[in-house]
Amino acid sequence: MTSPGLEQILFISAALFFIGMYGFFTRRNLITMLMSIELILNSVNLNFIAFNKYVWPDKMDGLFFTLFIIAIAAAEAAVAIAIIINLYRSHQSVDVESAENLKY
Repeated sequence: MTSPGLEQILFISAALFFIGMYGFFTRRNLITMLMSIELILNSVNLNFIAFNKYVWPDKMDGLFFTLFIIAIAAAEAAVAIAIIINLYRSHQSVDVESAENLKY
């Protein structure tokens, strides 16, 4: 079994990115928007790994950037879920429209 080429990995990464963008711009639920951001970050990780494997196979920069992004995404998800839980407790909804009341 052969490994996929750079073009196939970049196609999958672009598909993940645009699915994430579509989900972020069309959904009003904060949890689905958070999941869309995670899809976008995973597409970036896939790009780092693909370019590291096919363009610069002797360097480890892509892997280090990917690990850094995974750590940042985990921290971002924890903070975002905490904010969403507090929003749900105060407004009984995780809809973006109800989050406008938090401005003032």
